Amino acid sequence: MGKAALYTTAAVCAAATAGAVALVVIRRRKALAERRARAASVIEELEGIFSTPIERLRLIADEMVEEMHRGLTSDSSASCLKMILSYVDKLPTGDEKGWFYALDLGGTNFRVIRVLLGGRESRVAKQEYEEVSIPPHLMVGGSIELFDFIATALANFVATEGEEFHLPEGRQRELGFTFSFPVKQTSISSGTLIKWTKGFSIEDTVGKDVVAELTKALERQGLDMKVTALVNDTIGTLAGGRYEDQGVVAAVILGTGTNAAYVEHAHAIPKWDGLLPSSGEMVINMEWGNFRSKDLPITDYDRALDFESLNPGEQIYEKMISGMYLGEVVRRVLLRIAQEASLFGEVVPPRLEIPFILRTPHMSAMHHDSSPDLRIVAAKLKEVLGIANAPLQTRKMVMAICDIVAKRGARISAAGIYGILKKLGRHTVQTEKQKTVIAMDGGLYEHYSIFSECLVDTLRELLGEEAASSVVIKLANDGSGVGAALLAASHSQYLGFDES
Repeated sequence: MGKAALYTTAAVCAAATAGAVALVVIRRRKALAERRARAASVIEELEGIFSTPIERLRLIADEMVEEMHRGLTSDSSASCLKMILSYVDKLPTGDEKGWFYALDLGGTNFRVIRVLLGGRESRVAKQEYEEVSIPPHLMVGGSIELFDFIATALANFVATEGEEFHLPEGRQRELGFTFSFPVKQTSISSGTLIKWTKGFSIEDTVGKDVVAELTKALERQGLDMKVTALVNDTIGTLAGGRYEDQGVVAAVILGTGTNAAYVEHAHAIPKWDGLLPSSGEMVINMEWGNFRSKDLPITDYDRALDFESLNPGEQIYEKMISGMYLGEVVRRVLLRIAQEASLFGEVVPPRLEIPFILRTPHMSAMHHDSSPDLRIVAAKLKEVLGIANAPLQTRKMVMAICDIVAKRGARISAAGIYGILKKLGRHTVQTEKQKTVIAMDGGLYEHYSIFSECLVDTLRELLGEEAASSVVIKLANDGSGVGAALLAASHSQYLGFDES
């Protein structure tokens, strides 16, 4: 074969190769464009099904009010809101004085707390606490072993009292007990356990008075201490908020879980047994995480999450707004787009299929990424889901999904708060210009600023500018601790006695 023929053959081969490469490039670009188009259509669909127009939020708030009324007038089966009487009819005024203790039990750790209240001048003059881990075997053992362990820790903590600790002659130490498990309250200082949650399984305590069980354990330790208030963390938050600001009428927890409590007029509680509290007020524990309504924007992602949860059909509102679930909703959306639109390439990342691997703090970090190339989004995708080198367009889509899910949660949370204000008649302009304060606690609200800012803006939108000018959401930390001690003080057995 001559040189000319060789050159011709080489040229033909090169041209064919170049043509094949170009064809591959064209096909890849076309496939990428198709994936982007499919992903964009999914985002558009998400914006529709997660939509929370103001008209819908008002309907949700109205349904919240209806369920509140129903829960106050009927037995617990008539409403999705339990509307539990807390028996807290005296909230702190700021005049409380003396030493008080608190025990905060709500998980695998508990805290023992000691505070010195100095009245209006000194307020919380001193505060000391100690955190104790509960050994795993005590979480599934017997009630005597668990409560003896707690009482021993309390006794050891009492033994560290300094010389400044002083109780008047003949008086007991008094304790506020935050017990964040389902309880049927029977008085301010008693309540029977309905069931254990959060990994505890101590069957011989169910149906028993938890205060009586703790009291017996304290007696076995030779500790002269009286439990004067049994509360949950939401009630404690309300008490702590009222102590700081007498305008507080309600408290909301937005953290891993969620709940709300508020101050109701006693005459508005038909199921009260007729013995109206002297103050004419009663704090109601709503247990609003179980709220549900036909107007909530529940999606297929929410339905699947609920169906696969440990408590299907329950805590629907909580599964849409709390820190436990927001990240999981985002994961489920990302998984669908990865499966249907190859968001992260041809292969679905294996870690993306693991439930709850994407937590709300990861979601928050990505959502708050302000870097031009969204490097935090890229880092979290790699660290949490094992997805490396995600293109910028993909990172933007991930951030957009975080925004859609977070803002739906924030807006329907605001609708719930607006419902409480409407129930209290504080959703309109107040003629006497009284300030209305909502005490807020929980890491979701405190640390996820896009969420909390959206909640505040939505509440203002629902109220209108003039009415909103008298409504304040105030962060109130550690209600489950100091708040319990304050309630021990406001319900002290020695109220009315001379402090000397």
